[in-house]
Amino acid sequence: MTSDTHHSGPTGLMRWLLTTNHKEIGTLYLLFSLAMFFIGGLFAMVVRAELFQPGLQLVQPEFFNQMTTMHGLIMVFGAVMPAFVGLANWMVPLQIGAPDMALPRLNNFSFWLLPVAFTMLLATLVMPGGAPNFGWTFYAPLSTTYAPPSTTFFIFSLHLAGISSILGAINIIATILNLRAPGMRMMDMPLFVWTWLITAFLLIAVMPVLAGVITMMLLDIHFGTSFFNAAGGGDPVLFQHLFWFFGHPEVYIMILPAFGIVSVIIPTFARKRLFGYASMVYATASIAILSFLVWAHHMFVVGLPLTAELFFMYSTMLISVPTGVKVFNWITTLFRGSLTFEPPMLFALAFVVLFTIGGFSGLMLAISPADFQYHDTYFVVAHFHYVLVPGAVFAIMAAVYYWLPKWTGHYPHLRLSQWHFWLSVVGVNLTFFPMHFAGLAGMPRRIPDYSLQFADFNMITSIGGFLFGLSQLLFVLVVVLCVRGGRKAPAQAWEGAEDLEWTVPSPAPLHTFETPPDFTPYRH
Repeated sequence: MTSDTHHSGPTGLMRWLLTTNHKEIGTLYLLFSLAMFFIGGLFAMVVRAELFQPGLQLVQPEFFNQMTTMHGLIMVFGAVMPAFVGLANWMVPLQIGAPDMALPRLNNFSFWLLPVAFTMLLATLVMPGGAPNFGWTFYAPLSTTYAPPSTTFFIFSLHLAGISSILGAINIIATILNLRAPGMRMMDMPLFVWTWLITAFLLIAVMPVLAGVITMMLLDIHFGTSFFNAAGGGDPVLFQHLFWFFGHPEVYIMILPAFGIVSVIIPTFARKRLFGYASMVYATASIAILSFLVWAHHMFVVGLPLTAELFFMYSTMLISVPTGVKVFNWITTLFRGSLTFEPPMLFALAFVVLFTIGGFSGLMLAISPADFQYHDTYFVVAHFHYVLVPGAVFAIMAAVYYWLPKWTGHYPHLRLSQWHFWLSVVGVNLTFFPMHFAGLAGMPRRIPDYSLQFADFNMITSIGGFLFGLSQLLFVLVVVLCVRGGRKAPAQAWEGAEDLEWTVPSPAPLHTFETPPDFTPYRH
């Protein structure tokens, strides 16, 4: 499509509804994700306000359960995943020298499924019986026999979000395999592109499993089947096997693109090539394959045979090896580099340190006899939030700060970005570090009230949660100021940035690479 035909097309709202341009669709994904991030965060604030002191303070236990459930569902399916898809839409074509995504109309369709899906999910809050209240893992029979009527809407919204993910993944695979610039081999691609290619295959493999298990839920609720009902010959543990067979690769779907982002940012600000490029690619592929062999480590307490406990214990420990390879490669890239600490680098470094803490607590949880003690306590909450907040969320923020000059033509406001970073780091650690101790002392998850001995830990956690939540308003301010103006960015906004997107003017024009770029492979 030439720029002339574009200007004669729809304008205003219809332009955004009908757009097939990868940059505009990427922007839509990112804005949608930001809105969901704040809605999900608001639900978390309700949870932390209730837990600020022992005793029931603000909300009823039933509503508290709705808040914990909706917070998890919205953060996983509405905030983190769409943010990574938005970054992929914007950057993958630019990084491989493609004019657009391979299937532009499908791209538009897969985005617009999401606002419909999450409007339905949020609408459950005002339905009779309230929103889903059974935890974000929606275990049967809690979600089938004892759940509110709105569960059916939740199932339908999750189906729509799943279809969106599968279509987006197909599009990304088709784009990367078919539209690379002439001369760009697979092993010349930036690591962000590699991690997204592997993530897209993961999505296609596991999303149908989620679709299957929620369809079985629907049949149990409305059509008299007994897949998860022991009285009818079913098995509630079957639900857990199916859910976690989806759910554990899902965890890596939310972290592999983050690995790619950090692997692009650290070499840029260390002024060095990434150490061990090929080993990073193989480690990412290894994590993806092993992620299908570890699901039952979420189920150590359901009465698995000893052989299964041992298998899943060792496979979980094994998956930490390729992750460790990545961490050592990042550290080696930093070693003797000419480091500068711009906002993207600050978030990338915080990612490496804090994600590693989450990895170590994951190794503790992998030990099945010890897991009997940790299971369903706040120790588990601390573990997965260290992986997902300073992991996935910090990586998304690093990516936004890194690519904002390319998107807007302006550098982000330095002082405000630094304030946002430090408040976020302090807030995250104040929120989630004390949870380890509360959990080890025996505080269970998903409870609106707790024993007196956990009061201090919970007060610190709640203060940290509010600090982290409020500091994200600074993030919005930085983005808005950057869109409106600021220090102008050249085509190569960061010294040391080598990928193809930095050959395009800043801000990137609506149509790029209409003729394929000259790509000179460099040795990694």
